[in-house]
Amino acid sequence: MAIDQHGDAKLDGVSIRSLPKVSLHDHLDGALRPQTIIELADEIDLEVPADDADDLADWFEDQSDSGSLVEYLKTFDLTTAVMQTADGLRRVAKEFVEDLAADGVIYGEVRWAPEQHLGAGLSLEEAVEAVQEGIEEGEDAVSGTGRDIRVGQLITAMRHADRSLEIAKLAVAFRGRGAVGFDIAGAEDGFPASNHRDAFDYLASHFFPVTVHAGEAAGLDSIRSALIDGRALRLGHGVRIAEDLEVVQQKGDEVLVTFGDLARWVRDREIPLELSPSSNLQTGAIAKWGTSLEDHPFDLLYQLGFAVTVNVDNRTMSRTSLTRELALLADTFEYRLEDLEAFQLNAAAGAFLSVEEREELIELIGEGFGG
Repeated sequence: MAIDQHGDAKLDGVSIRSLPKVSLHDHLDGALRPQTIIELADEIDLEVPADDADDLADWFEDQSDSGSLVEYLKTFDLTTAVMQTADGLRRVAKEFVEDLAADGVIYGEVRWAPEQHLGAGLSLEEAVEAVQEGIEEGEDAVSGTGRDIRVGQLITAMRHADRSLEIAKLAVAFRGRGAVGFDIAGAEDGFPASNHRDAFDYLASHFFPVTVHAGEAAGLDSIRSALIDGRALRLGHGVRIAEDLEVVQQKGDEVLVTFGDLARWVRDREIPLELSPSSNLQTGAIAKWGTSLEDHPFDLLYQLGFAVTVNVDNRTMSRTSLTRELALLADTFEYRLEDLEAFQLNAAAGAFLSVEEREELIELIGEGFGG
């Protein structure tokens, strides 16, 4: 399937970009416009690898295509460096919302770690407030174009640091003021969710929703800890849950699979998997199965009834969009519109919103897909 110069593609004669979408796994510091990075870097006299937006986009893509999550994460040194002031955070958040809306997203959750944005003297609270101001400015700008979008913050703690309880309290404090959930991110292998049990206990005692990065750079034990220690309602990536499946027989399109207890729990409880196909390739998350998109266990998980969702993870590093990710999947696995709709319905059902708000999203998706 050809993706045109505007980043769009058609499926069954329908523009994928025009379809209503829900984005659950999208990092703020992984979604900066290259030109914005250049301009913000110039304001603080920060040297960048390229002074042309297209060349800088090429640099991010090349640096991120390493097959290692650790190496992939090093590109964030540049993006976070230009997000240390209230003005910088506001601008990036506003543009984030505008870019989501331009991609057809009607509801999105943006995850970011306030503790990484204190280098210029902001407090945690001031950083969250700046991002929220930017989000609201973006929502207003989108509304001015005749469209609607809503974006909530997933306040994130760094799993290799020791501030998770403090960040959990910050997230709860901003409930109703932009924060809709909590996450832990960063180097996964060696830093299980169990290291942050106090934070997760606090969040559970306040009935605050949690998603946890798990099953990307580490395997089943990481997923198990996310569910048991983190009480995760969703799995950030979670692709390596496929390691708990054994294909015992395959005849044509029919596949006989045996489930491990963990995989069956995730499937039967309809715990959403926040899959990010391009990113999963770049970071080596699917190395066990191969090195191309056709090797990704996405389709196996979908056919087996897991609550799969499609996400960008970091649009700057992967040089992607939700439209592009859906087009790539449709092209690789011969999906039709009804499949793409199913992914959006899964995401809407897993959104950290009230039942009434999720039902409204589901209705909007049905209308947008012609249902």
